[in-house]
Amino acid sequence: MMKLRMSPFRQEAHISFNHENKTVLKNNNKDIDILCVGEVLVDFIGHQTGVLISDTRDYHRYLGGSPANVAMNSARLGLKSVMVATVGNDSFGEYIFERLAGVGVNTNYIKTISTKPTSVVFVSKTDSTPDFIPFRKADSHILEDQISADLLSKTNIYHTTCFALSKNPAQTTILNKAEEAFNQGCKLSIDVNYAEKLWHSQEEALKVIKAYCKFNPLVKISEDDMLRLFEQKLPHEDIFNFFHSEGVDTVCLTLGSKGVKLSQKGRDVIQLPAIQIEVVQDATGAGDAFWSGFLFAYIKERPIEKCLEVALQLAALKLQNVGRLPDNINILSELL
Repeated sequence: MMKLRMSPFRQEAHISFNHENKTVLKNNNKDIDILCVGEVLVDFIGHQTGVLISDTRDYHRYLGGSPANVAMNSARLGLKSVMVATVGNDSFGEYIFERLAGVGVNTNYIKTISTKPTSVVFVSKTDSTPDFIPFRKADSHILEDQISADLLSKTNIYHTTCFALSKNPAQTTILNKAEEAFNQGCKLSIDVNYAEKLWHSQEEALKVIKAYCKFNPLVKISEDDMLRLFEQKLPHEDIFNFFHSEGVDTVCLTLGSKGVKLSQKGRDVIQLPAIQIEVVQDATGAGDAFWSGFLFAYIKERPIEKCLEVALQLAALKLQNVGRLPDNINILSELL
């Protein structure tokens, strides 16, 4: 059955960037700012800092899943966000509905199934890329009937992740609907958060990533993602050229404490330093916070460099908090 959580949408003009890196208004009545398609699950993050899961004694529960984080962050920043996902008919599923709806995410398109439980992931608490063990059940059961042509016609940005693309039927659904979204005039987005343990093979992952890239998404990657995907440390220029050769115009490479680089095809690379944090509480979700900030500024018609500045500010806020972002993230609007 489908859970219904109604939330109104506004109609307004939306934008894209032209070749001079400025914004152009489009009065296209697309009243959904961002449609997040992929995993929503329950994270159990270790309470002990800086240790692997094998040495973690106890855990705290949080809502998790990269697309879900982006949907929640976007809603809390004032955007109209929709989540497309699947959860189990269980208490964790109810927890997910309550958390998402509580911040204003439209949950009309989250399906509840009785045949599989809600997916759960155990995560180490660390100031770098965390160790994790996934128990994947319901999250990959996203079907095409959850994403209608009418829904896509109202959508500005269609966002997903490498995690979501790693398993069928979600993989097929997301790719098919990505093509439909592209043809409907949506701007696509992807976090290439590749992890070997989620895929049958590296070859399959590369094939699927390339298939999505042909629709020219905004691409967010990290150095750790690329080390795992290519199984070697590549020069940043080679990473950018890989995605550009597959049809991507804009590639954002996060560098942890070293900041970020962004490459647009045919232009000079932009590099900005990270905001220095005295005490890093937890790195889990920092990449999602970064990309939420980037997409927020992008939708608000800001130049690419301003998008990066806002992204870095939101990532810095996340690094200072375990679990969700603090309540005052709307202060980022002042940076625009």
